[in-house]
Amino acid sequence: QVQLVESGGGLVQPGGSLTLSCAVSRNIFSFNAMGWYRQAPGKERELVATIFGTGTTNYVDSVKGRFTISRDNAKNTVYLQMNSLKPDDTAVYYCNAKEYYYEMEYWGKGTLVTVSS
Repeated sequence: QVQLVESGGGLVQPGGSLTLSCAVSRNIFSFNAMGWYRQAPGKERELVATIFGTGTTNYVDSVKGRFTISRDNAKNTVYLQMNSLKPDDTAVYYCNAKEYYYEMEYWGKGTLVTVSS
């Protein structure tokens, strides 16, 4: 059973920064991709950022230049550094891990980020 535990959410003012962490119960090298999704009230869940086993990263256009996804292999942890936060970034942020060969994916329970003055 793989567990993903997010932390680091909270209330931040517009223009502020937060760093989310995702602690994984298994070696993150075993996953083909690790990602962060978010779901705002009344909206569908969207993919925000992905880091592949090769180290390649992808971002949704709305966060490019503001968010950075990274990983610490020794700690089996994936991070999402969020800068210049906007009210539209308010959402529950979920960590995700994918295994392509087994067509499996795993989710954390999410952490709430609220951007408001």
